[in-house]
This record gives sequence, C-alpha cells and structure tokens, in this order.
Amino acid sequence: MISHLKLVPSGLEKRTVKPAGRLPNEKLRVREYLTAAEVEKLMEAVKANNRQGHRDSTMILLAYRHGLRAAELIDLHWTQVDFNQATLHVRRTKGSTDAVHPLTGQETRALRKLQREAPDSPFMFVSERGAPFTVSGFRRLIERATQAAGLKIKAHPHMLRHACGYTLANQGTDTRTLQAYLGHKNISNTVRYTELAPNRFRDLWKD
Repeated sequence: MISHLKLVPSGLEKRTVKPAGRLPNEKLRVREYLTAAEVEKLMEAVKANNRQGHRDSTMILLAYRHGLRAAELIDLHWTQVDFNQATLHVRRTKGSTDAVHPLTGQETRALRKLQREAPDSPFMFVSERGAPFTVSGFRRLIERATQAAGLKIKAHPHMLRHACGYTLANQGTDTRTLQAYLGHKNISNTVRYTELAPNRFRDLWKD
C-alpha cells in the first residue's frame, strides 16, 4: 500500500533564545576609560573613606600610571621594584610584552611608605591578614570608590588601563612607544587610544 502522507511545513517560527547574562559594556557606559581627573577623585575617595586608604590609593595610582590589568596589579611582588633605580619591572598577562617602567617621585614615595606599613609578604598589595589581594577584591574596591567619589559612570578596574593609554596619547606619546609601554603585541590594540585623543584635531580650525 502506497502512503500519500507528505511533510507539512510547521507554522511555528524558529526562534533563537539568548541566554540571560551580562550586558555588553557599551550598554552599561558611554565610554570605557576614566579621565585623569576622575582617577584623582578615586584616589582621594579611598584615602578619605577606606581604612587602608594609602594601600588602596597606591593600587589605583600604579594601575593607572603603568596601564596594569587587575591580574597584573595584584600579582606585583616587591622584588619587581628597584628603589635605587626608581624602576618597576612590569610582568604582563595575556601574551603581552613585559617591560621596565620608570617610577615617578610620587610613586616611589607611596611604595616606600606602603612597604614600611604593610604586613611582611612578598606581595606588594595584601589584606590586613597578610593574604594577597584578589582581582574580585580590587573590582569591589573600584566600585565602592566610584560611588564615594560621586562619579557619574559605572567604573571597573580595566578602565584604569584605558585611562593610561588615553592620557599618554593625549600628551603626544607616539604610537610605537605607547604600544611598548602597554605591552601590546599588535599595534592595532594601541591605535584606539590615538584615534580618540582630542589633541590630534587641535588647530584644525582657527578663529
């Protein structure tokens, strides 16, 4: 017996269900970097409100000045600092290139004070119990500091690295030097900073 049954297209529309999760960064904030003034406000906020204000402000300062990722910051050891030469050996993650950065007077003074006051540990940034700081702990620190400083932006630790790139680009640092400073292996990751530097358009119009 021959069957006369045939397939009938379904009237149901196939839909893709997107899993619930974190919104893209562009939906959470209008820019992915902090200004130099905002970084300063964060440092002032932790100094005024945190019990370990000096440690916390030093963390923010180094992350900003050296374009450190949170994982690079919390893994800093005292052996990476040369106080005699005023240098910091920066060990990069994510396949980025290591480098030796000069330390400014402000950074050197902050680190010397931190070393005198901090618990005995090979790690630069530790808790009151002497345990190494964590990435999640630094993220919470930035979130609290953002609220205390009254910033109108949802900040996160990586914005300090971006702040470093944009500040140096705006000061006229050439792209190759900035690439080496931030440890980028691919220069296309560095170009984003020079593209948004407002100084590149200075003097295009004259009144």
